[in-house]
Amino acid sequence: MYRLLSIELQKIWKNRASRILTLSYFVILSFIALIASIKFNIGSFELHFAQMGIFNFPFIWHFNTYIAAILKFFLAIVIVSMMANEYSYGTLKQNLIDGMSKKEFVLSKFLTVILFALTSTVFVFIMSLILGYSFSSYIELGIVFSDLEYLLAYFVKLVGFFSFCLFLGVLVKRSAFAIGFLFVWFLVEKITYLTLKFDIFNRDPRVDQVYTFMPLESMSNIIVEPFTRLSAIKSLQSAVGENSIKDYSVHFSSIIIVLVWTAIFIFLSYKIIKKRDL
Repeated sequence: MYRLLSIELQKIWKNRASRILTLSYFVILSFIALIASIKFNIGSFELHFAQMGIFNFPFIWHFNTYIAAILKFFLAIVIVSMMANEYSYGTLKQNLIDGMSKKEFVLSKFLTVILFALTSTVFVFIMSLILGYSFSSYIELGIVFSDLEYLLAYFVKLVGFFSFCLFLGVLVKRSAFAIGFLFVWFLVEKITYLTLKFDIFNRDPRVDQVYTFMPLESMSNIIVEPFTRLSAIKSLQSAVGENSIKDYSVHFSSIIIVLVWTAIFIFLSYKIIKKRDL
């Protein structure tokens, strides 16, 4: 496995665009810390994000993983380009000539996906600890290390999303078309959901239940938005008469759904490469 992974990392590092995108991703990820310095003055009302408790333990695990997941598209481009370059530069055919099996080839890509997701998760973990101990009002160990399931959910979400990108790269062969296909898939999921939910079935909750099994929707649902958990937002909702109860926890069923999609994407990637004339 180390040999397969080292081959893939050399390919990525020697590609200037992939190298810049990967480094940019982690640099931009660290910019989450800048949120602490953002202040808004609205008349006599001052809004300071750090004082709102977004970096309090254990809320910070939810907040940071949700924000960091939004930035995953930087690495998605790297994953798609990684696959597209295999066809453009003929390295896939050369790897097979050198003795690598098609199964090992797909495994090497999947190991890279896992490494990217794991590295990002560790990065978010360390950054959250630093920010939390810098701004949190609660630093007891029992509180600090509670809600760590958000890190697991974040890791699974990235693995699932990157596996989808890998599959699209294998299917389409061109990075620009693969990214375009990803965007189209996203629009199809959202448009069909809105149409079924609000037009055809008149807000039937069963539509939500069905769409929890869709690829991108299942990955989105694994970590729900954290903003309405903030006391300031809850106070604002109460002031306008909105007291909705929302479930913010990470559900094991959501993780299983994403893992099943991950297995499907990797299996289909292998099947396509196995049958395709390279």
